[in-house]
Amino acid sequence: MRRAGTALIALAALGWGVSGGIGGVLMADGWDPFVVSFYRGAIGLLIVLAWLAVRPRGSGLASRAMWFWSAVAGLGVAGNFAFYFVSIAQGSVAVAAALMYCAPVFVYLISFTLRLEEPTGLKWAAMATVMLGVVLLTRIGELGPGGVTPIGVGAGLLAGLSYAVFIFGFKYAAPHGSPQAILAVAFAVLLAVLAWPADAGQLVAAPGAPRWPLFVVLGVFGAGLSFMLYIVGLGHTTPAVASVAAMIEPVTASVFGFVVLDERLVGSQLLGMALILVTVTALSVHASALRAAPGSSGEDAT
Repeated sequence: MRRAGTALIALAALGWGVSGGIGGVLMADGWDPFVVSFYRGAIGLLIVLAWLAVRPRGSGLASRAMWFWSAVAGLGVAGNFAFYFVSIAQGSVAVAAALMYCAPVFVYLISFTLRLEEPTGLKWAAMATVMLGVVLLTRIGELGPGGVTPIGVGAGLLAGLSYAVFIFGFKYAAPHGSPQAILAVAFAVLLAVLAWPADAGQLVAAPGAPRWPLFVVLGVFGAGLSFMLYIVGLGHTTPAVASVAAMIEPVTASVFGFVVLDERLVGSQLLGMALILVTVTALSVHASALRAAPGSSGEDAT
């Protein structure tokens, strides 16, 4: 079962990685990042609603706490989708995916602020290493060919911060409802939030556009199905293994950008990406080991 769980998480990460590339293709055709994000969430909502209809027990829809924390998760996933695609539009798929992968760093910072976890020298050193990786990856100070605009850098980091918000919202909603109900509320909130900044004309035109099949693929593999696979997979594997398997997302996004979108990274950017991915994965594995240790309180942020 653990192998099956790892495989499901790997498939989910593969879907998320490909979704970044598909979003890049759509935005290269002139589609607004907020419109792309809106339909990614809309199609994802249809899938999780079908999942909820098949497994309605224990939904928690009568719980106010479930609705509140699911709404928080929805704000997080809305920001994650939107900022991720803005970062891609302002830079590249590979850079945006690696910046978003900094999410566990923000989880730690929020945990430190809320006193859910004690900061240590090791964790601060790891976060400093990640920040060094961000500087190398985004080529701050040399925004020439291959670099990223300041908006792209900020949006990529905000995508990671938004994902951290989603993690906390989902974590606190989980005791009050089923995953499918939480995701249904979260995606519904996403639609309400992103409908406002999205281009109204493109929102109306998208369902009849020639590129509509790409929107469908994006929503299925980048939202609905991938979230389902990830949640089911987590139930059959350890968080440490899940963290390693999730590295498939930025790697897949980078390969997609290189092969399909003809994106290139210089040596310093590859080094920066490696620093981010390896350090963040090591942080997640370390946190999982602490949780599993005898006498652990289980309150680690990640």
